[in-house]
Amino acid sequence: MSHPHLRKRFLTNSPTAVSFSYLLDTQAFHLYALVVSSTLALILLLIRIPKTEYAKKLARSKYTIATSYMIGAFTFGYAVYNADAPLYEEFSTIIMLIVVAFISIIVSFSLINLLMPRFIDGGKFLVSIFLVFVASVILVESFFSGNMRLHRITLYTGVALFIVQSCSLIIIFDRAYKRSIGILEKYYDEDEEHKIKWIRFCYILTMLTAMFILVYVFLPDKGFIRLYMFFYILYMIYFAGNYISFLGSHKLLLDAVGHFALSEQSPIFQKKKKSKAAQTRTQESRNDDGFSALEKALNKWVKEKRYREYDKSREETAQELGTTKEMLQMYFTDRLGIDFRSWRTDLRIKEAKDMLLKHKDYSINFIAEAVGFSDRSNFHRQFTKSVGCSPKEWRDTDGHPEIRA
Repeated sequence: MSHPHLRKRFLTNSPTAVSFSYLLDTQAFHLYALVVSSTLALILLLIRIPKTEYAKKLARSKYTIATSYMIGAFTFGYAVYNADAPLYEEFSTIIMLIVVAFISIIVSFSLINLLMPRFIDGGKFLVSIFLVFVASVILVESFFSGNMRLHRITLYTGVALFIVQSCSLIIIFDRAYKRSIGILEKYYDEDEEHKIKWIRFCYILTMLTAMFILVYVFLPDKGFIRLYMFFYILYMIYFAGNYISFLGSHKLLLDAVGHFALSEQSPIFQKKKKSKAAQTRTQESRNDDGFSALEKALNKWVKEKRYREYDKSREETAQELGTTKEMLQMYFTDRLGIDFRSWRTDLRIKEAKDMLLKHKDYSINFIAEAVGFSDRSNFHRQFTKSVGCSPKEWRDTDGHPEIRA
């Protein structure tokens, strides 16, 4: 029978035990992060964006995100290179603080300008990157100086600046997101927020991940940094996956923002638009034949069930009806006392109510899409608001939810 101490020593020094412990040490996690960052950056660079006018904005965003991953890969590589540094876990915490400081700025700039082009000036962005670079060099140099008092002062100063930077970026992003939602509503006349909610979710996840590094900065046991790095690697993969999937469906946001840039922001276009709109209102308000022609076109439009179509701008709908966007809005406001979106939603809900009872073998998702709702949650919300019960309750009670109540 082998001696217990000899057995323990054998297990500790065995190649399997040594290799397993190496796979979970801090240097190995830096290596994993290096590989993941480099791979994701390469994938993003290889994805091709259609060469259209507004897709240029998406291409710039793609290259910016790829750059953030490359900066992360370089920083992780620097940590692997300095594997023999004293207090390596504390050094790794500093490296992660530097990585998330860069990532928070770059991702913020990319997503904000994806929502609202030129919302953040490119010059200010480059200045911010330069300042983070300088602060990172000072922080690393203070660590290797051996003067721990100086290093602590530098670290706490860097943390304070990082908090201020993150809070200001969150405020700017919130403004850009709300403004982009307003543009989508004006352009599509639909509830399209659900299609870009991933941007807000990923941004919140980015900033929470970035800010959570502060917990590890002040933890006495720096060995926990490996846990943070594990979740940071998962975050990088999740964010890249969502971003890559968005590359194939960028038309929704870019068309609306592009239209806004040409027709709303430009003083020349804006002046012409206001002048033309004023002339149109004056001329068409004096001629009731315009409303009569539009009313006939709407009746035909309803008969053909064109209200089922979605992802269309107001201009496209007005063109189908042989009128202008201003004339369409004036007709519904003055004649019907309701806006076009609500009127169309009522048509969709009315047809959905009939289909839910006549075709009980059809799924609710199928019916929602068939009547013109591209999002199930939006259909459920609009149906409940209009009818007073959910689509399922309407079907289960054969159109008499008050009986069950």
